[in-house]
Amino acid sequence: MMKRRTFLKNSLLFTGGISLIGTKSLAINKDLKYISNRPETKNRKFVSKAVDLKIDEVKKAISNYELAWMFENCFPNTLDTTVTYSEEDGRPDSFVITGDIHAMWLRDSTAQVWPYLPLVNDDEQLRKLFQGLINRQSKCINIDPYANAFNKGAEGSHWESDQTDMKPELHERKWEIDSLCYAIRLAYHYWKKTNDTSCFDANWVKAMKSVVRTFQEQQRKEGKGPYSFLRTTSKPTDSQPGNGYGNPINPVGLIVSSFRPSDDATIFPFLIPSNYFAVVSLKQLTEILNSLGIEKELSKSAFLLAEEVEVALEKYASADDLTYGKTLAFEVDGFGNQLFMDDANIPSLLSLPYLGAVDQESKLYQNTRKFILSKNNPWFFEGKAAEGIGGPHVGVDMIWPMSIIMRAMTSDNDQEILKCLKMLMNTHAGTGFMHETFHKDKPEHFTRSWFAWANTLFGELILKIYNEKPELLKRI
Repeated sequence: MMKRRTFLKNSLLFTGGISLIGTKSLAINKDLKYISNRPETKNRKFVSKAVDLKIDEVKKAISNYELAWMFENCFPNTLDTTVTYSEEDGRPDSFVITGDIHAMWLRDSTAQVWPYLPLVNDDEQLRKLFQGLINRQSKCINIDPYANAFNKGAEGSHWESDQTDMKPELHERKWEIDSLCYAIRLAYHYWKKTNDTSCFDANWVKAMKSVVRTFQEQQRKEGKGPYSFLRTTSKPTDSQPGNGYGNPINPVGLIVSSFRPSDDATIFPFLIPSNYFAVVSLKQLTEILNSLGIEKELSKSAFLLAEEVEVALEKYASADDLTYGKTLAFEVDGFGNQLFMDDANIPSLLSLPYLGAVDQESKLYQNTRKFILSKNNPWFFEGKAAEGIGGPHVGVDMIWPMSIIMRAMTSDNDQEILKCLKMLMNTHAGTGFMHETFHKDKPEHFTRSWFAWANTLFGELILKIYNEKPELLKRI
């Protein structure tokens, strides 16, 4: 995936259309007030009274002015800068771009609005935003279940030269299991929060049938399936080996993911975090269908597929590590080959409890966590500014704030959570926003000044601490 890289060169930076002048000095000089970097109200893409009230409420509980400022900037960033909402014949539609790329990822769009879900019953417009995104995601899946990113209309893409079945509605067509899982995650949890079933219409059912069929195709029990992908590129992780089908797999019941949540190509095609995510999502789909009393065959197929993947994970997903004991691999091929690492993008091994896929206290997860937060994980970096997980997408020595946020989100240890908060405060480079990555020694060297997922994920972390460990917000 081509992403515009933005590097901080001086104290003038444009973030999501907002001019930040001298923010580095603001972040360092505690005598100066931290002025909101949100757009003026009239320039915000979407306004939620419930979100604005929550910002005011949480800010009062944060002792540190810089942290409160960062929360105010980051938490509403998706609503402020990325949402296009409309209605046609009373049917909501929400198109949510990822930030500095004018396209909608199924994964990112779900994750971007996720922290607002607890507030949907307090704000009718926010509820409509969620309805609109569920409707839009169903529409996207019905266009192509193998695509990861979509245009608002049929305007085409600079990736049209990719050797795959491109359509003008697609921005990019990288097959990633988690794309479809995120669509179910959004619909399921919106339904559980609101009891609203209005989005579960014929278009949604058609999309869910496509989800299950696609997962089954990518078990590759009856051949390689219909999907392949090749790109003319100097970056190996942007294309697939094996004439577009990836490296060989042994069809053991797991689901192939040609690309990771980072949009990088997998090495061994059974991506373990995404297969765990698929189990959760398929069970959630089953629950929705059973509750509605519809599509009994689809419900049965989804449940049986979840069970099959779950059994295969038990057999193929882990191995005994000399140092950490039984540990999850990141990727496997079903032949016995396993890749041990973790990538910052979610789903990751680190994020599995956050996604409801594993028990946070389980020995298997704790062993895995110790491994991926150590130098034995080739993509874990320790520097002068911070420590955290990166990934091949940006490269060596570049830490993703997302990994530091997720480390805190999956920890019950107060000192670890405080350590993560301090690292996030020390590495935003005076902008008041999260970035895609920053250099482990020089946080002023960063990528993507406008990355809404990371911003709202940071907001979600602060909300979690506010709800569960509010005293920590007084200790920073």
